[in-house]
Amino acid sequence: MSLRSSVANAGAAKSSSSSPPDDGGQEKQKKLLAADAGHFSMIKALHLADLITELNGFCGFMSILSSMRYCLGPATSYGNIYLALAFIPFGLFFDFMDGKVARWRQKSSLMGQELDSLADLISFGVAPASAAFALGLRTPLDSLLLAFFVLCGLTRLARFNVTVSSLPKDATGKSRYFEGTPIPTSLCMVGAMAWAVSQGRVVGGEKGVLGGVMGDEQSWWGGVHPVVGVFVGWGCAMVSRTIHIPKP
Repeated sequence: MSLRSSVANAGAAKSSSSSPPDDGGQEKQKKLLAADAGHFSMIKALHLADLITELNGFCGFMSILSSMRYCLGPATSYGNIYLALAFIPFGLFFDFMDGKVARWRQKSSLMGQELDSLADLISFGVAPASAAFALGLRTPLDSLLLAFFVLCGLTRLARFNVTVSSLPKDATGKSRYFEGTPIPTSLCMVGAMAWAVSQGRVVGGEKGVLGGVMGDEQSWWGGVHPVVGVFVGWGCAMVSRTIHIPKP
């Protein structure tokens, strides 16, 4: 998640302490969204920062498509999987920029808070899990554990949206820390996957999937790749309530 919720919280705090109240355009946006003024009237309600958030989601979706293209092509042709992994850092760039733009324009957006979480789930939850599947974590148990990682990310983002207003704030109204590791930290695993591709430690590569497989790949459950445990651990860290990561 980015700075978007902090901007909204700061706007709410400002509106309660100043006169006339300034909610950063939230009330105007709510009226535009509620108005029945045509099929595309919702576009008018989007702020510039919201459109940048949409680009985050775009990068995540393009990453997923690139992972699918890699699965359809030769296992030793790594162009598409490198592209899939490269889209995710671009998503992080837009995730960072939407908050910067929101602060610059002093525009807080209720819709933007929801867009931010949804885009983060695509770019930093589903996209990395899709890349891992494409690179060889393809057994039924691997798939269940990757799904666990994505669901932990989903739960973490939903919890953030619910609890952000109750977390301790600094003088600007921004939360002092993240509760659980933020979902964009999955970029660390993206970097590790890029390294594995460069070393040929993927399905069809010279050395096979990093860490090998435990169990019989010919059985109904297909065994499990121990490296998928990294995704499980990352998911547990995201939903932890005792891990507090200070906000920059």
